[in-house]
Amino acid sequence: MKELAHLNKYLYKYRGLLLLGVLFTVLSNLFGVIPAQIVRHALELVEMNVDHYFLFRDSSFQTVTYKTLTFGITVLGGLIILMAIIKGVFLFAVRQTIIVMSRHIEYDLKNEIYGHYQTLPLAFFKQNSTGDLMARISEDVSKVRMYLGPAIMYLLNMFVLVGIVVSYMFSVNVRLTWFVLIPLPLLSLSIFIVSSIINRRSERIQKSLANLSTNAQETYSGIRVIKSFAAEDKFYDQFEKESLKYQYESLKLARVDSLFHPIMIFLIGMSTIICVYVGGQEVMAGKISLGVIAEFVMYVYMLTWPMTALGWTSGQIQRAAASQKRINEFLRLNNDIISTENLKVDIQGGIRFEHVSFVYPDTGIKALDNVSFEILPGESVAIIGTTASGKSTLANLILRLFDIQEGQIYIDGIELKKLDLSYYRSQLGYVTQEVFLFSDTITNNVKFGKEDATDEEVVKATQEAEVYHNIMGFPEGFNTKVGERGITLSGGQKQRISIARALIRKPQVLLLDDSLSAVDTVTENRILHHLKGIGKTTILISHRISNARLADKIILMDEGKVIDVGTHEELLSKGGLYAELHESQSSESLTLDS
Repeated sequence: MKELAHLNKYLYKYRGLLLLGVLFTVLSNLFGVIPAQIVRHALELVEMNVDHYFLFRDSSFQTVTYKTLTFGITVLGGLIILMAIIKGVFLFAVRQTIIVMSRHIEYDLKNEIYGHYQTLPLAFFKQNSTGDLMARISEDVSKVRMYLGPAIMYLLNMFVLVGIVVSYMFSVNVRLTWFVLIPLPLLSLSIFIVSSIINRRSERIQKSLANLSTNAQETYSGIRVIKSFAAEDKFYDQFEKESLKYQYESLKLARVDSLFHPIMIFLIGMSTIICVYVGGQEVMAGKISLGVIAEFVMYVYMLTWPMTALGWTSGQIQRAAASQKRINEFLRLNNDIISTENLKVDIQGGIRFEHVSFVYPDTGIKALDNVSFEILPGESVAIIGTTASGKSTLANLILRLFDIQEGQIYIDGIELKKLDLSYYRSQLGYVTQEVFLFSDTITNNVKFGKEDATDEEVVKATQEAEVYHNIMGFPEGFNTKVGERGITLSGGQKQRISIARALIRKPQVLLLDDSLSAVDTVTENRILHHLKGIGKTTILISHRISNARLADKIILMDEGKVIDVGTHEELLSKGGLYAELHESQSSESLTLDS
């Protein structure tokens, strides 16, 4: 219950529904117990009048006795039906309070987790898989809800019903009550053991099902590659292997599950036999009437489900505690990337790095080593370098997705850590290496950069990104749905729509992280000319020299260090790494052209 204590704030928030649920549980059980007492009175009525009925055979008194008996039975039967209806109303009210409460808490908890995810730094998402994040916000929350709803409801019902029934049974006959209750704890223990085994095997089935689903998802996602390599049979065999594992685990669960009802029926039958046997002895001793035996048999069946539910709810609480522990692991994490002064400043686009060194916290890889440079407001800068030279790390640090370990970063002369993060990032435009488009229309994907953008602004942004004519060539134009992750578009089209998404917000600083790699040279030059004309600070990160020629300044990087800074002509004249890259890329271009 230590981990589940996190939920107490929600139980307090919805205490009104919880208290009403408790009240309705008590009332439903009170009206549920009364019919057993009515049955006892009915049998006692029959027992008292049956001798009179036969004693006054063929007389008017026999008719009167019969009418009195049938009238009494009818009234008592009507009362039983009335009690059942009232109990049903209160049971409905119980579900409309406790189960509804659990749904409200489920909603709040999911929002809490999702909101907390949003606050965590990028390093958190690098260290944890998307599947794990999704499992905690969906599967784990669902298990927690089972504790908050059904488990609490059944536990309340059990305590209330056992308290009412057992106390009344003891008031009627202590000896019979003790004998009747003997098998019920055994029933609860048996169900708990069986439920625990079922839970463990259910988790194995879930894991097997997850592997099966992952296998199928990868097959469908990579169907082009599979078909091109004629690997259908191989993947079919893999799927069949996972299916057999799932079948094996499911059959193991079915064998254990088949024990549930036989155990329950056997122990209930034992209680009934004991009740009749011991009750018969008490009747012969003149301590109770025959109606009490019938009443006690009904109580046995009333107590059966609560005792059975005790084992079930114990398992649910264990699973909920395990799930809440996983949820709490992430909720306890805090974002250490926070603003020191929350300055909301309209930036001009000046950026200065002073002796910046950075090591990725999740891998320990040193990406930058004593890096210093300056970018003036409105300047277009190309950051060029080989793979793993630290180019993309610079973009991450400018966006402050990570915090540096050494040195300082200044924006318009203000230390970056002092700026309000959200307000600062709202003035930036960023296009990543791995282009991501939402499964929506092209218009909505572009408007993601500016939600209140007009259609004219969308058109202008796509024209500047040189993708407008491609869009107009689609049958549905801007209303074309791009599919999951933009699967219906080519790589170049996805990149250019992403650039349009960044341009539409009219950022003070535009960062393009190798986002022209899938664009042809002619289109690339047009886009770069458009970007040069916007008059804002533009940072183009690439390994291609062709992207850098139009830039006001080029920053050359290698192995996390700034090797040189200058224009295209200046760096060429110096020779060195830049000249080598230019020569090798020019040779590749000539080879491809030939």
